[in-house]
Amino acid sequence: MRSALLGASRSERLRHTVERIPLTRNVVARYVAGSEQSDAVRVAGELAGEGLAVTIDHLGEPTHDRAHATRIAQTYVALLEALRKAELTPDVEVSVPLSAVGQTLPADGAAIALENAQQICQAAADAGTTVTLDMEDHTTTDATLDVLRELRADFPSVGAVLQAQLKRTESDCRDLAHEGSRVRLCKGAYDEPETVAFRDRGEVDRSYVRCMKVLFAGAGYPMIATHDARLVEIAGSLAARHRREQGSYEYQMLYGLRSREQLRLVRAGERVRVYVPYGPEWYAYLVRRLAERPANLGFLLRSVASSK
Repeated sequence: MRSALLGASRSERLRHTVERIPLTRNVVARYVAGSEQSDAVRVAGELAGEGLAVTIDHLGEPTHDRAHATRIAQTYVALLEALRKAELTPDVEVSVPLSAVGQTLPADGAAIALENAQQICQAAADAGTTVTLDMEDHTTTDATLDVLRELRADFPSVGAVLQAQLKRTESDCRDLAHEGSRVRLCKGAYDEPETVAFRDRGEVDRSYVRCMKVLFAGAGYPMIATHDARLVEIAGSLAARHRREQGSYEYQMLYGLRSREQLRLVRAGERVRVYVPYGPEWYAYLVRRLAERPANLGFLLRSVASSK
């Protein structure tokens, strides 16, 4: 199921078919804020009004040249200014995939990505909020962590993302579980080879728990990104064991998934951040999210059924 979904995320033919179905568009609207910056700001405001924190990700076309990478950086800068004007910071931050701002460009991609990320981080600081660097497939992990270290020299609140499915992640958690370090722990949304990743769902879950133990025992700020009720419960137990006060960690969930659980946690005094994507390139994002945990497909199918 997972491999099939990841394959579907790369199918242009399937994408065009899905985009033409009115019902599908209606369902997607529950999981993606919209295509425009104004959509993202509107949804962020609605969520903030319910006591939820937010991180916003711009879904754009793959970056093939430096000019496009610069435009994406400017898109984030404009978004941050719009959030400032709407008085939504500091509870609303942005999530930035380095590939979007130049990381995968040939020759000087790393330098271009760092330059653009610095510009976005400065705009975030000016707006009174921060940035989290999204993690992509395993071939970019070291390069992304290198950029993270560079950025934190001037912007120490920049967040990292680690993927529990990768065999290296428990060690990376130890390196990043220090004072002031914000770490989002997710399961992982890429079809990684067995040489570097756990392929069995149970192994990924056990890795997730081991990584949580490291983060909660450390001095950093864990960001527990999961919809799995068992893992949410375990996170709460670990927080209690390490005498963590509410607000010294947070839960993160995707926009449109387990909304009632998000509000339940908020009412219980927990900090919950919702990952809100917007932009024209929503198809691959949505399918990757389904692949990350195929049970999410059930949420989507129930949404389809209820919208008929």
